[in-house]
Formats: sequence, C-alpha cells, structure tokens
Amino acid sequence: MSISNENSTSLNKYISESGFCSRREADVIIKAGRVTINGTVATPGNRVADGDEVLLDGKEIGSKPKEVYIALNKPIGITCTTDIRVEGNIIEYMDYHERIFPIGRLDKPSEGLILLTNDGNIVNKILRATNNHEKEYVVEVNKPITKDFLLQMGAGIHLEELDRVTRKCYIERVGKFKFKIILTQGLNRQIRRMCEHLGFRVLTLKRLRIMNIRLDKLATGDWRHLTHQEMKQLNKLLKDSVKN
Repeated sequence: MSISNENSTSLNKYISESGFCSRREADVIIKAGRVTINGTVATPGNRVADGDEVLLDGKEIGSKPKEVYIALNKPIGITCTTDIRVEGNIIEYMDYHERIFPIGRLDKPSEGLILLTNDGNIVNKILRATNNHEKEYVVEVNKPITKDFLLQMGAGIHLEELDRVTRKCYIERVGKFKFKIILTQGLNRQIRRMCEHLGFRVLTLKRLRIMNIRLDKLATGDWRHLTHQEMKQLNKLLKDSVKN
C-alpha cells in the first residue's frame, strides 16, 4: 500500500481523474470495499504511487481519458442524477458513449443550461459557493412583479426551512410576470423558495448561463461540446478557485 509522499496521489483523486466518477462518489466506492491497491482492500485516505495496481471491482482502472465538457439544454422532466434507477435520469437521457456526470443540479421542473463532464477536478471548483461563480436565470411567476418584490429578492431572503439568508443578487424585471436573476450560490430550490417566501409561485424557470458558458441558441434537449475558447476562459475564471 502506498504511503503519503510527494510522488503519490490520493486514491479518490486518482479514481476521479480516471473519469469513472466524481471524487465524492469515489469516496463512497472506497468505503464500500470495492477498490484494491496491489491486492489489498483500500480504505479512505490511501494514496496511489506510480506502479501501483488499482482495481475497481476486480478490474483495472484505466489511464485518464480525454476530458469531456458538455453543455446541455435540459428539458423539463429530466432529473440531474447519475442514479440510473431514477426514471428520467440525465445519464440515460444523454446516452453518451463514455461515463459523464452533471456539474451540480437543475430541478426536474426547471430547464436550461447544465454542464456535464468526466473531469472530477473541475466540479467542486465550479460548485463551491465561496468561489462566487455566477449563474443566470429567467423566471416567470404567477403574479405581476412589483418594485418591492425586486428589492426584497435582491437584498436577500431568509429561508426558514434552510435556516439561510440568500446572498444579495442582481435582479431585473424583463416583463410583467418575468424577471432575470443572477445568483452566486446554489441553495436547493433557491429561486423557487425565495419566490414562495414573498407569496409568488414560479411557473417557468430557465437557466441561461453558468459563468462564461451561455445557452444562446442551443435548442431544448440538444447538447454540444464546449469550445476551445470557452474552456480557455473558464479555466482562467477557475484559476484561483478553491477545489475542496
């Protein structure tokens, strides 16, 4: 079993970089006893050095594949989970030729931009709230939008069920019943909860942008690989981001 040294890599990182799963999912797999290093069942905290044989369910974990970065315009009804037991899961919907997983989530009743990848390193950099990465949405509600609604939404809402106060955010009315909002945090059902707190009900919610990646003219249900220029700018934005 490898010991900690400057030439070794943490086992969960090694597995995630192979493209098999995210680092968090790798921790679950390791704890389940499904991984061995040089014939010994691995435990959380183990490290891997050059020359070590790492097996998952008795099969060798291959070398790191080429990174894949995908933008999908998720339709309503698709669930952002890797659990294929869930009907309408995003993995079966994509039916991609190698293993990928979504970066974050977008509620089942919501639509719009979701990123998918096989690169476990980039996930936490994008998702970690302290990194303040922007996500932009357009939302339709069931009542006319008032100035007071915009002021309260923008200033921050105390969500009692989460015991959290939402961060100040940019919000703009774009129609009698529609507004655009830019968040830098990703609380569970955040926009819906904020609206419900003020007595409004969300009718439609669509994510238009994650950081520099825009939905633009990508049709509902379609997907595309991120461009070289998008990745160059994304990596620049992520340069100083905390990963864990």
